[in-house]
Amino acid sequence: MANNYWISATLGDLIDIKHGFAFKGDFFRDNPPGDLLLTPGNFIIGGGFKDDKFKYYVGPVPSDYILEEGDLIVTMTDLSKNADTLGYPALVPKVKVYRYLHNQRLGKVIIRAGAPLRNDYLYFLLCSRPYRNEVLASATGTTVKHTSPERIKAFKFLLPPLSEQEEIAKILGTLNSKIELNRQMNRTLEVITRALFKSWFVDFDPVRTKLGGRVPYGMDAEPASLFPNSFDVSPFGEVPKGWKIGTIGDVADNPRRGVAPNDVIQSTPYIGLEHMPRKSIALEEWGSAQDVTSNKYRFYQGEILFGKLRPYFHKVGIAVQDGVCSTDILVIVPKSPEWFGFVLSHVTSDEFVQYADGTSTGTKMPRTNWSDMKAYKIYFPPKNIAEHFNERVQGMVELIMANILQSHTLISVRDALLPKLLSGEIRVKDAEKYAEALL
Repeated sequence: MANNYWISATLGDLIDIKHGFAFKGDFFRDNPPGDLLLTPGNFIIGGGFKDDKFKYYVGPVPSDYILEEGDLIVTMTDLSKNADTLGYPALVPKVKVYRYLHNQRLGKVIIRAGAPLRNDYLYFLLCSRPYRNEVLASATGTTVKHTSPERIKAFKFLLPPLSEQEEIAKILGTLNSKIELNRQMNRTLEVITRALFKSWFVDFDPVRTKLGGRVPYGMDAEPASLFPNSFDVSPFGEVPKGWKIGTIGDVADNPRRGVAPNDVIQSTPYIGLEHMPRKSIALEEWGSAQDVTSNKYRFYQGEILFGKLRPYFHKVGIAVQDGVCSTDILVIVPKSPEWFGFVLSHVTSDEFVQYADGTSTGTKMPRTNWSDMKAYKIYFPPKNIAEHFNERVQGMVELIMANILQSHTLISVRDALLPKLLSGEIRVKDAEKYAEALL
């Protein structure tokens, strides 16, 4: 239990919340350049900043609505069925190239001068279950959920001394830092994978290097020896000598393992399009089959999931565990294991996604299909080159999957610690032992 130094407090006594600005839609862009217009899509379920759904803005910007590193923002509007991010917080990260803009659907939380409240502690308080329950209970709207500064500020809680706030935030922040480090590592691994694919199978760097009488840089002798030192001319341009032209359907398939809601255990992981990030194979989020009310597709760990609805969103990733997915997601598997890296790299490429988008039908809700996708033309290397490439990609994919699963364990520990630390049930000095017991 909290001791006598903890006091009853109401958020409204300690903070103000500033509404965002109504930026003009005429200046919105889906791609850079431009300032980064933050939206509820930039929030992680449970709290935190997500950097995969940016909107860009090229119009005039009032200086009062430019966010700074460390600013605390919350979602005031949520379009999802369960108001997944409503009221949750995020801390604005370091600005690298473009400025972050304070949009109208977000609130900026400002601690009043002299208030005995730390920004980092407040962030975790706004991730807590009691706060979340109150936000949801007071939300308005049916399809679109809304909260307001006054509803958030009405939340009552026990406030520890500043020194203890610092220690609590430090413990929880350490877990968050490790989770974020795993995300950064996964982003780096994806960059390496894409660069290797481009070098071997798009730019044909090993072939061009050998054509110039040089040894391919950074390659082991065995895979380097497998690449030819010349090109053939094909109807589609230069192709390494001896390589064949075919389609992605020659090495990949789309198993349609339909499953009814009653045939799925409720705890089974469920992936919908809302769980899939854009332009990243790291599928960090999923729900559970207890929310499933219609037929789905079954998938297995390590298989490729491709969002066929509005394919231009570029939602393609790797399943980190067995589960079921929306029928608006195609399951793609290689016809034999050695082609996994080759298939994955092709179906996650911008060129393939653009091709899939071009084959989609429908205006408001365009969808692609495997019958068209499998006709995508590609150059085939010899099988032994595909094997060497797959060894490298498979190792990086397995590390990405391991990082995601470790992060989920860390999230479970953090979420178990958070309410106990914020209520004073567990004191800072006992937190480490409690966390170790959970791991």
